[in-house]
Amino acid sequence: MKKLSFKVLFPKSLQWVLNISLVALSLVLTILMVKEIIIFADLLFFEHETKHTHEEFLANVLAFFLYFEFITMIVKYFKEDYHFPLRYFIYIGITAMIRLIILDHSSAKNMLMYGAVVLLLIIGYFIINITPLERPKRAYYELRQAKINADAYNKHEVKK
Repeated sequence: MKKLSFKVLFPKSLQWVLNISLVALSLVLTILMVKEIIIFADLLFFEHETKHTHEEFLANVLAFFLYFEFITMIVKYFKEDYHFPLRYFIYIGITAMIRLIILDHSSAKNMLMYGAVVLLLIIGYFIINITPLERPKRAYYELRQAKINADAYNKHEVKK
């Protein structure tokens, strides 16, 4: 029987710890998302002595979407062979910044900076969308490098 080396066993054990942690996190996020739905129902269907503002309602909606996006990102992590797609981090960043703009609009300078951050995130998202989804395979690079080396060798031979 072949003995597993440290180089193989250690990354596999860390991957298991990461996977178990992400499953636990997704369960907690799901519970929090259900809690937000209950808060929506309470705000919409039941009378309260204190009037809730539309800003508070929008903040709850955006918090719901943050939970939703994190759960979606975890699902994609498992579907895409343990890889977090960058676009989901950008979605989360945009949603979080919009939530911050809705909640904290006390300073015009801060609002301008928050808007600039949203613009940068949208530009980053645009750049991600115009780039190819898959990188060229390693064999392509090796073949290309071999061709470059052969061309250089041929030029060197012609000079002699």
